[in-house]
Amino acid sequence: MILCQHKLSRSNRDKLQQFVAITGASDKNALQALKASDWQLEAAFDMFYSQPQPRSNDPYSDMILAEGISVLCSDLQVEPQDIVTLVLSWHMNAATACEFSKEEFFGGLQALGVDSIGKLQEKLSFMRSELKDEQKFHEIYNFAFGWAKEKGQKSLALDTAIGMWQLLFAEREWPLVNHWCDFLQDRHNKAISKDTWAQLLEFARTVDPALSNYDAEGAWPYLIDEFVEYLYDKSVVEK
Repeated sequence: MILCQHKLSRSNRDKLQQFVAITGASDKNALQALKASDWQLEAAFDMFYSQPQPRSNDPYSDMILAEGISVLCSDLQVEPQDIVTLVLSWHMNAATACEFSKEEFFGGLQALGVDSIGKLQEKLSFMRSELKDEQKFHEIYNFAFGWAKEKGQKSLALDTAIGMWQLLFAEREWPLVNHWCDFLQDRHNKAISKDTWAQLLEFARTVDPALSNYDAEGAWPYLIDEFVEYLYDKSVVEK
């Protein structure tokens, strides 16, 4: 950086680097915003985004996009594909994967009670623990459908759905998840509807992996009934 960072404390240098990486601001503008906000990152972000921006005609001018999120993950010392980034996005009520609006970003920080990247990093273990809570997992699972699908689409691309299921059910240890994904690729090969997404979690939560309590006359979606027949055909479970 061209500024005299040696005059800043290590903590403030880190905040300056984080601010520049996430917002794309110049060193000078970042330093001005941080100084004016007494080096409080959340307040500095708010100040920066509330000012008229040179690219105000750009709909993404106040967005944190993939590059900024990649830097954020690096600062948090997590991989972008780590499930904790999904939990973080849930807290921020992010509409789409790989981007945050300023409202989503600030709202998430406030909801988590943090005002710095360091404090956010300290919350990671708490966010991971939320996946063990049945109700929170249910909320995060349902949130993931809208978050992961392409903008303007009603359904979730099959490859994306499979990746999300493998990520989510790794936390819940559903023994049939790989069979489900194989079944979809072998027999379905279409995008996944919101209803199928929601009903699969209910199936995984309530039906024994050995299908001992599966009710063939129940109100399961046709695709799940087909999956059960697939399990019988493949001798994964005994009929």
